[in-house]
Amino acid sequence: MDIYETLKEEAWEANMEIPRLHLAIYTWGNVSAFDTQRAVFAIKPSGVPYDKLDAASMVVVDLDGKTVSGSLNPSSDTETHRVLYREFPGIGGITHTHSAYAAGWAQAGKSVPVFGTTHADHGAETIPCTPFMNAEAVRNNYELETGNLIVKTFREAEKDPGNMPMVLVAGHGPFTWGKNAAQSVYHAAVLEEVCKMALFTVTINPASPPLPEHLIRKHWERKHGPNAYYGQK
Repeated sequence: MDIYETLKEEAWEANMEIPRLHLAIYTWGNVSAFDTQRAVFAIKPSGVPYDKLDAASMVVVDLDGKTVSGSLNPSSDTETHRVLYREFPGIGGITHTHSAYAAGWAQAGKSVPVFGTTHADHGAETIPCTPFMNAEAVRNNYELETGNLIVKTFREAEKDPGNMPMVLVAGHGPFTWGKNAAQSVYHAAVLEEVCKMALFTVTINPASPPLPEHLIRKHWERKHGPNAYYGQK
């Protein structure tokens, strides 16, 4: 019996959400699922179409970058996932896509302000966009440096990855994370919708101001605060 069977199943199911939610076409995205006890993660194999995937095809990698289970090459973005698992303790799943609206903001090199309550419900602050990666970093180890760039962006802005589970990599696209693989895909879908709404906002009114702080706090606190009342108990 494969000791990573459950982990691979989780990763496969999450990866299948990408085409179902129209977050990527062809092979333009990947999800990983992290096992905190074993310090390994299962991730989509590189370049394999979604309709050709099954749980057994997932590749398991440790935090040193060594493949510990699977016969296929892991995603080309594996090094980015590895950096984020090492540097952002507590996350259990990561999603990367090239969804159109989020990638559009990333290609523009623009962070996404909190324009409305939908954004505030899921993150009470600007969704950050990294700087463009410099030439030396690209020559070094592109995917590893992508992870380093995300971590640096969060640390310099003093952002908590637990409260802001989304980032745009300039010129590239979005990465999201969560307590497990399924939640990381959920955040990818939320990010895409928020970026779509934000684009509509600045198209209709290029001078649109951010949502007032009291509304941002209200919508964040009613779902995530100590006295949250959204949903069922």
